[in-house]
Amino acid sequence: MAKKSPANQGPNSGSATQKKAPRKTAVHPHGKTRTTSNPGSAISRFPVVGIGASAGGLEALEELLDHMPADTGMAFVVVTHQHPGHTSLLPELLRRDTDMPVVAADDGLPLEPNHVYVGSPGGHLALLNGTLKRMETEKKEAPRLPIDYFFRSLADDQNERAICIVLSGTGTDGTLGLRAVKGASGMAMAQDSQSAKYAGMPSSAQATGLVDYVLPPADMPQQLVNYARGPYLTKDVASEAPVVPHAALQKIFILLRNQTGHDFSGYKDTTIRRRIERRMNVHQITQPDDYVRYLQENAHEIDTLFKELLISVTSFFRDPQAWTALASGPLPELLKSRPDSYSIRAWVPGCATGEEVFTLAIVMRECMHELKRHFDVQIFGSDLDSEAVDAARVGQYPSGIGVDVSPERLERYFTSDDSVYRIRKEIREMAIFAPQNVIKDPPFTKLDVISCRNLMIYLNADLQHRLLPIFHYALKPGGLLMLGPSETTGRFSDLFDTVDKKWKIFRRKETPTAVRELPEMPASQLPADAKPSDQSGTRLPGRTRAGVVLHIPALVERLALKRFCPPFVVVNERGDIVHVHGRTGEYLELAEGRARTNVLDMAREGLPHELSALMRQAVAADGEVVRDHVRVRTNGDFAWVNLSATRLLEPEPLRGLLLLVFRPVSPPAEPTPKQKSKRGKAAPDHVETLERELRIMKETHQTTLEELETLNEELKSTNEELQSTNEEMQSTNEELETSKEEMQSLNEELTTVNSELQSKVDDLSQANDDMQNLLNSTDIATIFLDDELNIKRFTEQAQKIIALRPTDVGRPIGELTSCLIYDDLPQDCTEVLDTLAFRTREVAAKDGGWYQMRILPYRTTDRVIDGLVLTFVNITDLKAAEKAGELRTYFESIFETVRQPLLVLDEQRAIDSANRCFYETFRLRPKQVHGVPLYELGDGAWDIPELRELLDEVLPRNTTFDNFEVASDFPGIGRRVFILNARRLDRNTALPGRILLAMEDITNRPTA
Repeated sequence: MAKKSPANQGPNSGSATQKKAPRKTAVHPHGKTRTTSNPGSAISRFPVVGIGASAGGLEALEELLDHMPADTGMAFVVVTHQHPGHTSLLPELLRRDTDMPVVAADDGLPLEPNHVYVGSPGGHLALLNGTLKRMETEKKEAPRLPIDYFFRSLADDQNERAICIVLSGTGTDGTLGLRAVKGASGMAMAQDSQSAKYAGMPSSAQATGLVDYVLPPADMPQQLVNYARGPYLTKDVASEAPVVPHAALQKIFILLRNQTGHDFSGYKDTTIRRRIERRMNVHQITQPDDYVRYLQENAHEIDTLFKELLISVTSFFRDPQAWTALASGPLPELLKSRPDSYSIRAWVPGCATGEEVFTLAIVMRECMHELKRHFDVQIFGSDLDSEAVDAARVGQYPSGIGVDVSPERLERYFTSDDSVYRIRKEIREMAIFAPQNVIKDPPFTKLDVISCRNLMIYLNADLQHRLLPIFHYALKPGGLLMLGPSETTGRFSDLFDTVDKKWKIFRRKETPTAVRELPEMPASQLPADAKPSDQSGTRLPGRTRAGVVLHIPALVERLALKRFCPPFVVVNERGDIVHVHGRTGEYLELAEGRARTNVLDMAREGLPHELSALMRQAVAADGEVVRDHVRVRTNGDFAWVNLSATRLLEPEPLRGLLLLVFRPVSPPAEPTPKQKSKRGKAAPDHVETLERELRIMKETHQTTLEELETLNEELKSTNEELQSTNEEMQSTNEELETSKEEMQSLNEELTTVNSELQSKVDDLSQANDDMQNLLNSTDIATIFLDDELNIKRFTEQAQKIIALRPTDVGRPIGELTSCLIYDDLPQDCTEVLDTLAFRTREVAAKDGGWYQMRILPYRTTDRVIDGLVLTFVNITDLKAAEKAGELRTYFESIFETVRQPLLVLDEQRAIDSANRCFYETFRLRPKQVHGVPLYELGDGAWDIPELRELLDEVLPRNTTFDNFEVASDFPGIGRRVFILNARRLDRNTALPGRILLAMEDITNRPTA
């Protein structure tokens, strides 16, 4: 089965920026969500969101949490790349962006909804029954992929309630974990690459085709809450009826079959329904009929659903004990039973992206190495998903496979390139991938091994009963069948012997029932492993192209007419005949046995050796090569012929072919009697032929030896150079790979630390700005000095007191002029540094102002003295107030000393104050006088119209009056006569709007 589906954003997803979600306003998506206090009691019933981030992920995390409501009912676990020895500031930084509690992910901590858990540096996080577990890892373990590790654990523990989010980062960490989450029917999100500071991790996640939503971090919270509120996560699967009824399910099957050609009606209903419900939840569709309508209107959703139905978990060496069991006995026994030069054939149906195919290839390679036997191996990987098959053909996988593949195997069978691993050529050439429907397409045949693991668990019983006889038919006698841990042969146990019961390894059993059980194969289709043959029955020459053969006759005829009339043949370097001209029967004939069109096989007696040597010389030479007077045995007689061979260089279609020409000649002259006597009377006729053949053989042998020696020397030298270069390159490559991995890991960690420090610097800058504004707002001039009394910093107000400019930072305080009448400032600063006792002094300014100066030691957080702090508080007003107070005291003393009654009246003519003589004269007490209107005092004795008129003009007109006589009866003292004098008290006093009224008693003064 296929394992991947394309990223889908659905109708409600997008990259448009949304408004910031208000906190504390989201409704709990589940209502009955609860958490268990006992970590081992039950799996939490609320969604758990795993968030993976690396370089540049801090900004994305802050943006995500800043828009996340505080009561979503979900738990959030943040996993990042951090150096093991680093003290993380991440929890402190994230607390500013969310109202949810942000805590460190400690070992044994049970998850609670509406909480954020932050993984600490070093080690890996895992989940068990909703409880965090911290798994310690070795410091030198490579690769460190904490995000993949947690996502896998999250998928195993939470199943469909698992949600993973991949944010900014370099590398491919999180990709394999995302596959696991999707395989468990969970949901996956990835940051939009355009918004990511580093797009490596999000792009790798999106390349899997499994991401449900691709969004900027600010848009993720709303989509996440909508998904969690849907029925997919809120309904109780065990107790409630299925969301997708049978009628709607059948309609969906029809739509899938019409568009993809694949029938899913034979798959298990439970699995199919849950995958359909998940797609409905992604699109926020609650009614199955609405989803059927949505499929009809959106053909791309049918393709996405098709891939969703094919998702399952795959990885290298999945269930390692199963592969160990296969390699420990059954597979070596199978290899031992096969003869030398045998070709091993295997089949992996439902291969997905090829991990299991290459796992089987590696195991076979290791078994052959252990047995010291070599076989040609062909492993066929097939799958419904053509995109998955294309990915398998590439043989490229993310660095996360390092968790499943041992370091020794990674080094032996993989090459590392830019955060990905590639299968080495020796393993890749063992695998052949092709799209195939294992149910309706013909199977691969004559197989030694079939590995069909965790495919049949998705099929109903009928399809399983059809598959097992097919597997039996496809296997050779003694062939092995490997199933998944949850699969079995069932009622077909008579077809297979059990080799390993626990890991479901079976051996084909010879039984006639297999013929009855084998389903019908489509007659119109060739077997899956059949190779097309050349229908013409003629094998084309290796150095010619298809289609050229049709043009060769005309070209050859034209060439022959120009140059030759004798018979000739055109052959390739191997001697395969391409074209024949003229009557060649005297020289060529069909050999016995299978029909062969090779000129050396068809040559008559006397020609094979000559033609072989001639062709070899023609290939090496540029011109024509000739052999004269070659004797050929024809039908009962001998003929003589001159042979010539020429390598054709033009025209282009004939380039590289050989032209062999047969020119019949007369027999050579009879030998003289002297020559006959030298040979001997009894010498047979064929001696000359034997001598010719022997000479040719010697020449050929000598030429071959020379060429072989030269070639061997060249190959030996080249091999030594290549071997030396290969070793150097291998060593350099290993060093570079190690350095690259270390640098990449260090770069990610430094980027994370830099982001945290940058955030801290921003906080410090903000705090510095706040402090600067605070100092400026207090209107207190402040100057900071170092321990050598040089200027470090100053506030704006300080520039009014001391002539300071920004360029004066670093200058001694004693070199600067000030407006103070104070020359002992440097000396006082030195004394404070020596004694560490602060000093306060009031100093006058040249403009008449006053300042209170304080000199204090500057103490750091480590209690270290690092200079001085000088503050200047303007106390000019305070000094003026003090002076005014002294004047008031002075005038109050005069006021009380005068031996005449005095009154001070306010604007309403009420008595504000009176002196002692007034109280003694009128025998009154202060409480009887203070605040009482003058006209009501003494039973109205002062209520005189003329007096009223005079007093009313004193304040508005600033007038005075003197010698106004008042004669009246006053309570307690009888009739008295007073002369009144009045003045306004508003000049140079703090009591504006007051009237001073002086009285002189003239009752006993004699009249004139």
